[in-house]
Amino acid sequence: MPESSTITLRPATLSDLGLLRHWDEQPQVIAADPNDDWGWEVELARTPTWREQLMAELNGRPIGFIQIIDPAQEDSHYWGDVPANLRAIDIWIGEPTELGKGYGTTMMRLALARCFENPLVTAVLIDPLTSNTRAHRFYERLGFKFVEHRRFGDDDCSVYRLDRADWADATPNLDIAIADG
Repeated sequence: MPESSTITLRPATLSDLGLLRHWDEQPQVIAADPNDDWGWEVELARTPTWREQLMAELNGRPIGFIQIIDPAQEDSHYWGDVPANLRAIDIWIGEPTELGKGYGTTMMRLALARCFENPLVTAVLIDPLTSNTRAHRFYERLGFKFVEHRRFGDDDCSVYRLDRADWADATPNLDIAIADG
């Protein structure tokens, strides 16, 4: 990523609806999340305390989406019975032309910093499709460790976990800025 590039996170709003719908039609987004309907019209208007929906912007231009949830509090109980003080992240780059430029790594580091900003959070979970080996390598490079294969709805997923201590060891001098929008 060029030195002059700055990625920031801001809350997703209803004004992002058209762009999020467009991204939902992109091949890499479909491949990563083929069976979910995000219900943007409803979900963007909701602001539950257990969730953040964020737009990642490169120099003010939206390039991706991140959702951070508290899986113990999330209302669909997608993750099942999990302990308190965890977070789970969904992340994607919107346009295929933005892949492979380091943006996902920066976005994920920003999301992780946001999660671990809360001193009570002990770990972060992710659940890429088992078939998405590129995502597995991406998360492993960030320090995530494989936990188990698990079926969520119609999807076979690989659950990964990043503990606070592993994150702190991997990012001792990470200088990041989070825009609160």
